[in-house]
Amino acid sequence: MISRRLLLSGAAASGAAASGLTAPAIAQTGEPLWFRLVTSWPRGRAGPGVSAQRIVDRINAMADGRMRVDLFAANEIVAPLGILDAVSNETVEMGHTAALYWQGKNPAAGFFTTVPFGLGPIEHQAWIELRDGQALWDELYAPYGVRAFMAGNTGPSMGGWFRRRITSVEDLRGLRIRVQGIGAQVFERLGATPMSIAAGDLVTSLDRGTIDAVEFLAPSTDYETGLHQHAAHYYAPGFNKPNGASELLISESAWSRLSDDLKTIVRESARAEHTMGLADAHAQNATALDAIMRTGNVSLEAFPADVMRAAQEASNALMDEIAASSELAGRIVASYREATAAFRHWSALSSDMARSLLRT
Repeated sequence: MISRRLLLSGAAASGAAASGLTAPAIAQTGEPLWFRLVTSWPRGRAGPGVSAQRIVDRINAMADGRMRVDLFAANEIVAPLGILDAVSNETVEMGHTAALYWQGKNPAAGFFTTVPFGLGPIEHQAWIELRDGQALWDELYAPYGVRAFMAGNTGPSMGGWFRRRITSVEDLRGLRIRVQGIGAQVFERLGATPMSIAAGDLVTSLDRGTIDAVEFLAPSTDYETGLHQHAAHYYAPGFNKPNGASELLISESAWSRLSDDLKTIVRESARAEHTMGLADAHAQNATALDAIMRTGNVSLEAFPADVMRAAQEASNALMDEIAASSELAGRIVASYREATAAFRHWSALSSDMARSLLRT
């Protein structure tokens, strides 16, 4: 069995971490399976990085020595945006990432993470688990030889950090904003200039004036990154990412080597992380938001009504375009919209009740 040190030293020597790796020895009778799980996150990153480690720990504990999964963070073996390809071509067996990264391969992929003005975390889980979301997800990834499961959730995101106040749609024209997902196209249609910048370069980019705004995640991750020290206006709601679902990927080849009970362990370890990740995010975000506001340097603000209206119109148009991109994309968009309509009244009522309790 290849040791982690040998694996990493071999990757470094090759100069191309994701290529030239020797696959782990496959277990013979009575020997444990060894799988490698690569992630899109720095090791221990608040939210998804912690979720990835908890999933690995659960699998290893419940497998009771019959299966071992080792975690490799972003760039230790595979680049953050190379996870799907690495699992698909069996460079590694497993990955922890987010489906929105694969929109370039298939425009409908983002629906399995989040879309602007879309389903919240519990609604999304209901679509995946209780309607036809999982079956559509399986169909979407079948050509890549990969299975995907919900595997953590960072909850709703904030609207972002802006160096100057936004009073109308006009203020977005020419604004350079770091933003990901379908929301990048929404901002572009509102006149902004979306930019793709790695998380580690956000603070430097703000300081140097390379960008005017950052749409990242939620308070805990934003606070950990230090964005509150470099932009004064913190906006809500986060219409771009109302949900924060992660995905656990496993190659069909690796999946087929698992006994039925090990398959259940993998699937349930991922499912448990949706609940734990969401609870963790809620607690951490509450604490972080209080810490951000106590600095006295940040103004918590709401997007103007005309920005929200224009963003929703642009988002609806984009959904129509994605639906028209392929027959499967059309079915994914239709199913997602049907779930949104089915959940709308209860979601609105339950949210109103929660707000009423907060006011009493």
